[in-house]
Amino acid sequence: MSDVAKSQSELFKKAAVIGSGFGGLALAIRLQSAGIQTTILEGRDKPGGRAYYWEKEGFIFDGGPTVITDPDCLSQLWELTGNDMAKDIELMPVSPFYRLNWPDGTNFDYVNDPEELYANIAAIEPDDVEGYKKFLEYSGGLYEEGYVKLGTKAFLDFKSMIKAAPALMKYEAYRSVYAKVASFVKNEKLREFLSFQSLLVGGNPMKTSAIYGLIHKLERLGGVWFAKGGTNMLVTAMVKHFERIGGVIRLDDPVTSIDTIGDRASGVTCKSGWSERFDAVASNADIMHSYRDLLGHKHRSATVTEKLKKKKYSPSLFVVHFGLKGSWPGIPHHMILFGPRYKGLLEDIYDNGVLPSDFSLYLHHPTVTDPEMAPEGHSTFYVLAPVPHQGKLPIDWEVMGPIYKKRILDEIGHRLIPDIHDRIITSFHYTPQDFGTDLNAHLGSAFSLEPLLTQSAWFRVHNRDDIIDNLYFVGAGTHPGAGIPGVVGSAKATAELMLEDMGEAR
Repeated sequence: MSDVAKSQSELFKKAAVIGSGFGGLALAIRLQSAGIQTTILEGRDKPGGRAYYWEKEGFIFDGGPTVITDPDCLSQLWELTGNDMAKDIELMPVSPFYRLNWPDGTNFDYVNDPEELYANIAAIEPDDVEGYKKFLEYSGGLYEEGYVKLGTKAFLDFKSMIKAAPALMKYEAYRSVYAKVASFVKNEKLREFLSFQSLLVGGNPMKTSAIYGLIHKLERLGGVWFAKGGTNMLVTAMVKHFERIGGVIRLDDPVTSIDTIGDRASGVTCKSGWSERFDAVASNADIMHSYRDLLGHKHRSATVTEKLKKKKYSPSLFVVHFGLKGSWPGIPHHMILFGPRYKGLLEDIYDNGVLPSDFSLYLHHPTVTDPEMAPEGHSTFYVLAPVPHQGKLPIDWEVMGPIYKKRILDEIGHRLIPDIHDRIITSFHYTPQDFGTDLNAHLGSAFSLEPLLTQSAWFRVHNRDDIIDNLYFVGAGTHPGAGIPGVVGSAKATAELMLEDMGEAR
């Protein structure tokens, strides 16, 4: 090897990203765009993590997530290398953002047109229109402080929390989302409308920090979108772009070990026996799995695992996917079907570890936006119900799953599709046990750590390990948390740390 070639070889940096969820993909694209030779290691047969998908009898079923907000945070990943996301994937606007439905038959369309939205609010409670406008202003302030300024910044020491404290105090982040919403609007249905979004990132509106009120402004500013062909096609587009710029992805070979030498990560080893040295390792895997299993019994493993065991984890989900004969233009893309209880239901799921007999359901109907996700004249749906994680309720879902699935479909039939059972062409369900088995999710949690103020920012798993300084983390367990904008934001924070540490110009 010539001296020049040897010099270039010594300067060449390599990074491994474990897991190909949105956070891992976004991080890998950022690293590869900056000249770091990056390899993604995915244990399943398809990329995407929680954004897995199935094809059954001509129906395409997304595992989730299915709500895309802040599309700019995604398009930035292409712009880093002068490419255009629109050439790889089409994002389709969704309107209404959601239709909210209550057992008494009340429907509320959450739309982005201000006058139409005000009219919809007034139809429920005229006196709350002005309160809503004040909440929107409040949400805008949260958005600037919590998302724009802090959403892509790593909190590596407590001093960073102290710097953020004045803004958090100004917006009363110590109060819950629901409590702050209730200070603006008086009608209970409207309180549910303005607080349910925290459930989409695993947070109990009654306990989650009011900082998550920023989601409303995020939706109003950037809209709500759906990827043509399904969320899986957005994953496909990200992989295509990553490989286009020189990245490598290895599928169907789970990482079994993050290898270390002293206080340094030295590489990874996979189930097949494949191993390689890397200058830096980042994990998009479940945080408990990363520390407890992938670091094995190395010196950091036991210490951090014990700390993580004491944390509070978000609930799991029970998801029913079903393909129906017929089309349903009257059912919008996203529906929230509230049950007869709100606070009591949340207490059962988050605190009591009770599998409730009533539901609050999220219904996803992608074929109303993209009919090609089902055979002609048919419709694709999924419906999910929040349920306690396995630590709260160690239920045998092999037994309970079919029973719970029928109860949920009966509820959809009662409220929306009376002959649903006669129309089903194919159906299957996904349980907390599946989250644990397929995704190594601790306790089967669907969103990792519960987004409490005491588990936010510096109190979450740090984007860089405190001791192994070339081991990094990205995804729902790190700052800022779950959801596509959250994990893509964590990728930006982690990428900045890695590029700085690896001596690369950002």
